[in-house]
Amino acid sequence: MVEREWQPLSPGELEQRLDQAVEEILEADLIAKLKTQPPPNLYVQLLPSQADVQPQVLQTTASNFQEKDETPEDLHTSDHSAVQYIADLLQSSKSRTRMAGRACLSLSQTVQLSLTLLSERVSYRSVSHRFHLEKGNIHRIFFSFCERINMLGERLIRWPVGTEAIEALVPLSSQEMEEEQGVPLILGVLGHTSIPIRLPMGKHDVDSTVPKVKRMKTEAYADSWLNLQLVCDINGRFLHCRISKGSDVDRGSALRDKLKDHPEMMPSGSCLVAQAGYPLSAQILTPYSGSLGPREELFNKTLEGHFQILDQAVANLKARFQRLQYLDIGNYDRARVVVLTACVLHNVFQDMGQVVQGDVEKEEAAFSEVEGEVDEEGVQRRDTISQLLFKNFDSGSR
Repeated sequence: MVEREWQPLSPGELEQRLDQAVEEILEADLIAKLKTQPPPNLYVQLLPSQADVQPQVLQTTASNFQEKDETPEDLHTSDHSAVQYIADLLQSSKSRTRMAGRACLSLSQTVQLSLTLLSERVSYRSVSHRFHLEKGNIHRIFFSFCERINMLGERLIRWPVGTEAIEALVPLSSQEMEEEQGVPLILGVLGHTSIPIRLPMGKHDVDSTVPKVKRMKTEAYADSWLNLQLVCDINGRFLHCRISKGSDVDRGSALRDKLKDHPEMMPSGSCLVAQAGYPLSAQILTPYSGSLGPREELFNKTLEGHFQILDQAVANLKARFQRLQYLDIGNYDRARVVVLTACVLHNVFQDMGQVVQGDVEKEEAAFSEVEGEVDEEGVQRRDTISQLLFKNFDSGSR
């Protein structure tokens, strides 16, 4: 590493650093003149004084600094509205950190470039030709965009409280049952999916002839994927998102403990439903495992209808952001930033009513689907609910 740091810069690196230095000089000069010139004729007066600078470069620098909207003309109407909406979100965010990259894209063009990289399985080379930028510059612009979107994570992926939480509640069963009988209302569905990533250096599969994605699914090295733990509501909107390495064995225990320590997070009489392997508690209901009777089978079938909501939300996420099918990133922190960006933008598109319907596929289980941790209060509540469901179903069938 020391030797590499002392080596001369390559021509590409030197050009990139020169671009950045020129950009900073132009902006510093522009800001100084913005402070001294009157606003009405400011821009017209600046151009003649920059005899050594091409007007087009100066104009681009000014638009990039102020992050004005210049949406590309070749966008469809829905794409245009999405780019504008996301650009407005970034413009209104508390962070005033500028986007990285040479000053040749407006904010809306930066959004369009980043959405292209997330939504299509395209290389930096092809995007470089499309936007007429160097590959290294595209890389910096994209990750700067992702970091800015990550700053909006807590604002756009948040746990509902108060009236919002009550409005999000749905019945556990379609059967006509009153809440006071002990059958809870459901706030959300807890589950997970796996995002394959490039293996870190030194961990690559010896058999390089096997396709990358297939190698990720069969690779023994656990950190060849990311665990994406999610809670979604009835509409498929994410309420909770936790991203961890594949070697992380936690299956909702942190969320269970948080719900126990903060009971105000759950409206009275409500709970989450979770797939097999998650901890069973009074706040999180999971399916029965092992030998099942009619009562347990009915309970599991009731929960299965809710799990389909989460499965569809995950399918929609991966259908819109196709780069999640395989992240060609060997660095965990950077891969995590990209995945969180996709989850935040999933909620943005949900809010806009622009939902891409994906095909639900049964994933290869990354975890054992046996019952996870249980506590006595959770066991008693599940048994009570399953008895009420079965009793009502049995009387209704008669």
